[in-house]
Amino acid sequence: MSVDVPPVDEPERRHEALVGVRLTAATPGSHLLEYLRTEPCAVAAWWIAADLDAVVRLSAGSLTVLHRAVADLRRRGGAEVIVTLSILRPLDLSDTTATRLAATA
Repeated sequence: MSVDVPPVDEPERRHEALVGVRLTAATPGSHLLEYLRTEPCAVAAWWIAADLDAVVRLSAGSLTVLHRAVADLRRRGGAEVIVTLSILRPLDLSDTTATRLAATA
């Protein structure tokens, strides 16, 4: 006898990256800002004071779409992509994790 088990709804796997960009000499900051407002993978961005001009957080349902979004930052956003950091998983900064680890040590 076989028992049908309904599929478990798993949360959608998101692929995310932080991308450090420098604007090209011919690209005003307003152009990057307008581009990011229309890019569906762009979920957050910050102007920063460093060798870079901005850091952009991208999120996509597949690695292919994420890679395309990074390439489009250069091609359509007028940015030189300096570094791309893939986000693997968040760190748990809650006190409960530290307490649990200390109790098992």
